[in-house]
Amino acid sequence: MRLELARSAGFCYGVRRAVQMAEMAAEEGRPCVMLGPIIHNRDVIAYLESIGVGLVDTPEEVPPGTAVLIRSHGEGRPVHEALARLGRPVIDATCPNVSRIHQIVSRAEEGGRQVLIIGTRTHPEVAAIAGWCRRPVVLEGVAELSNWLETAPERRDIPLTMVSQTTSTRFIWDSCVEKAKKECTNPEFFDTICGATSKRQEEAHQLAAQCDTMVVIGDGKSSNTKHLAEICREVCSDVQLIERASDLDLSRLAQAEVVGITAGASTPAWIIKEVCDKMSDEIMEIEESFADMLENSIKTLNTGDKVTGTVVAITPTEIQVDLGTKHAGYIPVSELTDDPTAKVEELVKVGDEIETFVVRVNDQEGVVTLSKKRLDVVKGWEEIEAARENETVLDGVVTEDNKGGVVVSVKGIRVFVPASQTGLPRETPMSALLKQKVRLVVTEVNRARRRVVGSISRVMRAERAAAAEKVWAEIEDGKRYTGTVKSLTSYGAFVDIGGVDGMVHISELSWSRIKHPSEVVKVGDTVEVYVISADKEKKKISLGMKDHSQDPWTVFTSTYEVGDVANVRVVKLMTFGAFAEVVPGVDGLIHISQIADHRIDKPGDVLSEGQMVDVKIIDIDYDNKKVSLSIRALLEGGDEPAESEDVNEE
Repeated sequence: MRLELARSAGFCYGVRRAVQMAEMAAEEGRPCVMLGPIIHNRDVIAYLESIGVGLVDTPEEVPPGTAVLIRSHGEGRPVHEALARLGRPVIDATCPNVSRIHQIVSRAEEGGRQVLIIGTRTHPEVAAIAGWCRRPVVLEGVAELSNWLETAPERRDIPLTMVSQTTSTRFIWDSCVEKAKKECTNPEFFDTICGATSKRQEEAHQLAAQCDTMVVIGDGKSSNTKHLAEICREVCSDVQLIERASDLDLSRLAQAEVVGITAGASTPAWIIKEVCDKMSDEIMEIEESFADMLENSIKTLNTGDKVTGTVVAITPTEIQVDLGTKHAGYIPVSELTDDPTAKVEELVKVGDEIETFVVRVNDQEGVVTLSKKRLDVVKGWEEIEAARENETVLDGVVTEDNKGGVVVSVKGIRVFVPASQTGLPRETPMSALLKQKVRLVVTEVNRARRRVVGSISRVMRAERAAAAEKVWAEIEDGKRYTGTVKSLTSYGAFVDIGGVDGMVHISELSWSRIKHPSEVVKVGDTVEVYVISADKEKKKISLGMKDHSQDPWTVFTSTYEVGDVANVRVVKLMTFGAFAEVVPGVDGLIHISQIADHRIDKPGDVLSEGQMVDVKIIDIDYDNKKVSLSIRALLEGGDEPAESEDVNEE
């Protein structure tokens, strides 16, 4: 016979926390009672009573001066109000996951919504949740939900908020959600099934499918234990649900080759070990496993320790961590990361294993304050020093700026980058880098002074050099690039095509006649360019932007013919006339004799550069691609013979 133990068997975080709080109250010697069984396990309750933690059923039974331990299932608002009215001190051992549900249903009712609780209505956890509502509705499954909706069809249109008992099964919850989504017009759902419960159920289901017999250990009143047994029976024909070793039927195990073992969240390690011991005295791995479990349960923690735990709950202010010890671990959100841009939900999820640093230990309350950020800092120094030696490129986020430079957070370490090493242009303020992700190399480390200096520009230069090398290796005439305009001159624009700057001559920026590149582009623009020529020896690249697939002359001749009237832009004044753009890339000459219906001394007397005027096309020289235009021809009497227009247009 081989025994297989589920990894998540035994106390969950909430149960362990409640028992530890009871134990600490007893150790302090303060009078203390449980208001109802703190967890669903008779042996644990008997143990707590033996160390001085009494048991009462109502607030009125609590003697004056005696602290009241609220069980892990929680209590409703009336109970808390009664204890406050009686002046009884409270030790609240409510599972944090259950406390979250109390907050959800309270807010929902305040917002005018109807609360639906999916769970066993006789269970103390469900009763406690209902105790935070004035008009709760408890439904045990999809059949009751269907009946509730059919009884009063108008319920389908009211605002509904649905929560689940933490120990319910995934099947029950998903069935209810699906029903409500189909039939209700304004529902909202909060999946409050405990992550540890879901994990425990999944493990049990997988284990049971591989075993001849499955043993489920837990109190008969425990909801999650009963659900575990139900889940195991789906895939295993022989399932024993027992409370302790004495309940085990060994005869049913005689023919089994593989026996699986799991336990409810309220089952202590010692009971699980007793069951295993009864099954076999020879299975040392099981014994050692539980010896470790028991050792961990009493393990002490100290400030500065590195500890690993499992994330069990996430709230807006803290992350709750199960350390597997007698302490409840909490990471304040402020201690999760030094990255101001990071989001908690992207960094951790329930069920994640997380390594942390112990900041503070409160043995009296059984609470440990943890920090992932500070552990990252400890590791960060080691990595920073290694990065300095190896010249490793590191990622970071800019968190501060000043006149002298910026501060970058790298693995929790503050790295100062002087202004000269930021890579920013001289006139650009340092604040332009705030909250930006950057890459840098470490140039100086002084751990004793907690001083680290880095350079962003060095990485930028290296990356640019690598990119340039690639460009030069692959460049060829006609190849197209998407580039960024880096600077402008009177004769053109310099464009970065990936580590290398090429020059677009002013004549290649546009088919239209322009005086300065700024008429077409500005610094920072993303542009499409192509290689006209590349001199690898001189490291010079000539680029073009004009679309040569469309010949301006072809566009002109397909649009206009002699006798047509066109609206043109005057682009240049000469002594003999004016040049005007008919279409981009094609200019026509308005001879001085064709500007007006009377003699003028110079074109500037009538026209100005940039002016839009109507002209008549009076001649097209297709061989030499020249166009003659006339304003005079559109004026009264403009048909009179013109003076000679034979001029040198160059």
